[in-house]
Amino acid sequence: MPDGMPIAIIAITGNGARLGSRLKEQHGGAELYVLARHHGKAGKGAVRFEGELKELIASLWPNVSGFVCIMATGIVVRLIAPLLKGKDVDPAVVVMDDAGKFAISLLSGHLGGGNELAERCAFISGARAVITTATDAAGLPSFDMLAKEHGWAIDDLSRVKILNSCLLENEKIACADTTGLVKPWFHGRGDILFVDSFVAAFRSGAKGLLFVTNSLVPPQLQAENLLVLRPRNLCLGVGCNSGTTAEEILGVIRTGLRRLLLSPASVAAIATAEAKRHEAGLVAAAVELGVPLICYPSDELSSVTVPSPPSEHALEAIGATGVAEPAALLASSGGELVLKKVKSGNVTLAIAEKRN
Repeated sequence: MPDGMPIAIIAITGNGARLGSRLKEQHGGAELYVLARHHGKAGKGAVRFEGELKELIASLWPNVSGFVCIMATGIVVRLIAPLLKGKDVDPAVVVMDDAGKFAISLLSGHLGGGNELAERCAFISGARAVITTATDAAGLPSFDMLAKEHGWAIDDLSRVKILNSCLLENEKIACADTTGLVKPWFHGRGDILFVDSFVAAFRSGAKGLLFVTNSLVPPQLQAENLLVLRPRNLCLGVGCNSGTTAEEILGVIRTGLRRLLLSPASVAAIATAEAKRHEAGLVAAAVELGVPLICYPSDELSSVTVPSPPSEHALEAIGATGVAEPAALLASSGGELVLKKVKSGNVTLAIAEKRN
């Protein structure tokens, strides 16, 4: 479930209001919505609603990380059906009966955190959690949860189903993992062959292929049974002149990544000088890439040993011996430069890779 977004608990009966109140008390950041005529049974802090339940859920849908709907499953299915977009963006939905016997993970069980939310509701209320995702039912880890656990991006979400199916059927999966984190995740479960290269995986004849890498996959190694997971381990150090547009900054970034055959999905952050914290182009570029903009004071930048000689321009402008290389290294927490600084137009770029 996305950090910082609340859980919405919705009750439409008196028993449901009382159960919802218990869940709210034990679930930090949750909001309880209760049908007006049962509001008095919901305790302090509950929000009463009188309009259509359909309208309430639709209004909350983009602003919450999950729903706990204390009502019949059929009602919930009909209400949420028009709102569904995809399991990578839909909120978790858990359904509970108002007697508190069952907590059913209905939607976004893995990536949305529905299974986890159902287990939490069950623990609080004494209900039985009902989890129907196949890998969970079989006691197996899943590839989408592997990605979620480590904060990795998934190149093509539809491939997760193929790999999870291979896992369930105990069919061989060849894995080329640059991080070393897949093997301990599976703890020997599943028929997984760990190999040293993409080519070795491709030639293995395995039913499924898993690549964990920040590198672009060559066209000749693309396959329908290939799942690519992207560790977010690339830190972009960026310096720029005042007034540089986001388009120019993004153009330099994309060219730099393409030059090294690196995937934009593995970018973890843009790092720069504190003096550039409010530089509109940098802020917009970070938003476009969906990553944080990390800013460092000049003295901290100057304390980092980098391969390039001190920059007279940076010294004069902000009192730092450099920006792109030291910022990238700082953001990578002791990683190494994979691209020394390159200057293009108004932008200077360096790329550092985090160590596992």
